[in-house]
Amino acid sequence: MFKPLSISLAIAAAFPQLAYADEPARVVVTGSNIRVSEKEGASAVQVISAKDIAASGKSSIADVLRAISANSGNSYNEQYTGSFSAGTAGLSLRGLGQKNTLILVNGKRVSPYATAQDLQEVFVDLNSLPMESVQRIEVLKDGASSVYGSDAVAGVVNIILYKEFKGTELSVKGGASTQGSGQTEKSAALQTGFGSLAQDGYSVVFSLDAQQRSKLQQSDVDWMAGNDWRGRANGSLAWTPTNYYGTDATKLLGGLQGPLEQKPYGDITEGKSGLVQAYNPAQYKTLIPGISRVHSALRGTLRLNQDSEAYADLLYSHSRADQTFGAPLTVSNGSLRAWNNTLQKLDNISVTLPVGHPNNPGGKPQPISATLFDLGPRLKSDKVDFYRVLTGLKGTLAGWEYDASVGRSASKLEETVQNFVNRYEFEKVLADGSYNFADQAKNSEAVRQRLRLSTLRPAESKLTTLDVSAAKDLFELPAGPLGFAVGSQWRREEMNSDTSTAVLSGTELRPAINIIKGTRDVAAVFAEFNAPVVKDLNVNVAGRADHYSDFGSAFSPKASVRYQAAQWLLLRGTVSRGFRAPSLPEITNSTSVSYGPVIDAKDPITPKQPRSVTNITRANDQLRPERSNNLNLGLVIAPSSNSSVGLDYYRIKTRGVIGTDSVETILANEARFPDKVSRDAEGRIITLYKQYANQGDREASGIDLDLRQRFDLRQNGKLSLNAQLSKVFKFSAPLSEGEPLSNGAGNNYFGSIPKWRGVTSATWDIGNWSSTLTWNYVDGYDQTKAARPGERVASVATFDANVAWQLTPAATVSLIVQNLTDQRPSWDSSASSFFDFTQADPRGRFASVKLTYKF
Repeated sequence: MFKPLSISLAIAAAFPQLAYADEPARVVVTGSNIRVSEKEGASAVQVISAKDIAASGKSSIADVLRAISANSGNSYNEQYTGSFSAGTAGLSLRGLGQKNTLILVNGKRVSPYATAQDLQEVFVDLNSLPMESVQRIEVLKDGASSVYGSDAVAGVVNIILYKEFKGTELSVKGGASTQGSGQTEKSAALQTGFGSLAQDGYSVVFSLDAQQRSKLQQSDVDWMAGNDWRGRANGSLAWTPTNYYGTDATKLLGGLQGPLEQKPYGDITEGKSGLVQAYNPAQYKTLIPGISRVHSALRGTLRLNQDSEAYADLLYSHSRADQTFGAPLTVSNGSLRAWNNTLQKLDNISVTLPVGHPNNPGGKPQPISATLFDLGPRLKSDKVDFYRVLTGLKGTLAGWEYDASVGRSASKLEETVQNFVNRYEFEKVLADGSYNFADQAKNSEAVRQRLRLSTLRPAESKLTTLDVSAAKDLFELPAGPLGFAVGSQWRREEMNSDTSTAVLSGTELRPAINIIKGTRDVAAVFAEFNAPVVKDLNVNVAGRADHYSDFGSAFSPKASVRYQAAQWLLLRGTVSRGFRAPSLPEITNSTSVSYGPVIDAKDPITPKQPRSVTNITRANDQLRPERSNNLNLGLVIAPSSNSSVGLDYYRIKTRGVIGTDSVETILANEARFPDKVSRDAEGRIITLYKQYANQGDREASGIDLDLRQRFDLRQNGKLSLNAQLSKVFKFSAPLSEGEPLSNGAGNNYFGSIPKWRGVTSATWDIGNWSSTLTWNYVDGYDQTKAARPGERVASVATFDANVAWQLTPAATVSLIVQNLTDQRPSWDSSASSFFDFTQADPRGRFASVKLTYKF
């Protein structure tokens, strides 16, 4: 039996016999516009309280949400350093991508990040949202397009901030890696509030939090520093050969310089002989960027009269992420490019030493490959300013509960890079021989400064919203009131992700481009009925019609049933249709030039190692929206007010999934795609060409198990046990357009999708002490990438601990240890970091101390 399941069932076996819970008050839950009295609704909603967040010891909203079991795969955080969205974090419920999980704050949309993740994914950056002011987070694990529209195919996360807060709370926190990597982290937070709606007629809550963390390089982690993976499955000495003539890496250009060492070629590439000059790229690889963030939130509510109130929310954050973008630029004939904006293509830049060049000993022009070590590593810094201003009125009028709001939100990026290379100056020094490739110590600083290039890339995303909704009980049915809600929404989405002037002028060598320019308007109307058919049986039906100014319209219906079969047994189910509108980078006149690792069995130099190649990806204005059919069935057993067992099944079928062919598929069928692969004269890949298309269908299915138990141990305190376990049955999609579905559950066909993921925690409160131990489990998966036969990535289990001691009624000190047993990430030879950063963390054990003071 699977270990996570057996542990979770052991918790369930501890549940006591039947007792009955009290009926909760009427509330609005995420996924509906109608107030209901049931604690558990027709859709599965996981609630993470402020107490749960504190007990987890996590440092950000992103860390909290990414730890839930429904986060199956394909979500990224700041470990994705090769992204156009470096320093960000998102969430991908059910593994369906961040673009299919809708993030709300206080039930309303916020602006997505300034540019797209992986060129096409428009998502909300969780790192831009405040942590200190969160009262609870509701995670709806069901499609909700009928209520919220696009992007809610996989589910919805509603981050709810405090509406009232009494007093002031201050906290400071400091921590460091215990493994000698030198990484440190510190944070501080303030939350204060005054006023009470019930007593004073107003309330104001303000929070401010700041976080700073140092950069972690691969060379700082002892077991990764050498980049020597010989002895691992499909592993080798992962060093980079450079400084050679032509395409033969053994024809050395100059001697050892900078980080170069002489290595047997066969240690790097199996089957090769001779000696090469190579360097260890670990020193140039940032695993986790250095970050500094400041978040603030201000929420005010004013009671206008007995039936109405005005409210306003203001969110603002500033974030900065610094990283080593990569090693100094390697120039190589046939693979060096610059952008031609007139022709909208890449121009090839010759890297051939002319006759008479000091480094050319022959009598004819000589192509070379060389790394410009003396220019220094390429560095990148991303600065992001995010805000949302929202104001509205809510209350009761003529029996209707209404809510009307208008909001404006934006995310603005300024990305700067250093030590990139000026194409025109490079062509000059190549022609006149003023740059010495063979002995770079002889180069003058003036020549180096001519070659160095710093650039600025701006991007901005804006969202303007107008929301109006109203709800009331229309009339009494024999089993209770018929609830009804209706509303409309208008929003304008804008994205202007540009590139630097150096790229547009063709000045920057090996440019990365993610140009997105688009604006569209969305108008929607929606309605919802909640009918008690008979006692303990409720039926809810909802529908929403959306009209987009670019592609057209979509309609999303939903029906759900909630049956309280007994006081201890709830049965529930939903069936719905949803959609995801093509994102602006997918459907507008956008062009992207990116670089990614490719394992190419035909590569004449490194056929078994990932090698970065150029990808040109184009938008498609003929795209249709993705359309989904969602089915959710579940039950909740509540033997007592202290016990519950929830089991939910989900199935999401999506038609017309938007994407591009995978690299593996293109290379495996290169004869079928002659226009998609460009190789140089020696046979090395230069460019892969892709375009977005509605490729085919996708089906995801699985179960969620939720177990909760509280024990009153009398003089020994209280013990709370919580377990969430998710299993993916199926994650099927075509590998390329027109091909049959392939199941990606338990492998990495479509990003790593482990079949099992679980989170189990135990909290023991006794006297002035509160201790939480959390077990995080991520199942292993099969390696399906090319040239990786028979490899399986092992499962990983880690423990987090948080021990809090209340020194005084006002002061609490906590010791927090993440990854208590210092578990390393599992080996994955297909990943550029040799582990999958979407599923694991390379920091090892990290210990922190936190002091909280309330007054």
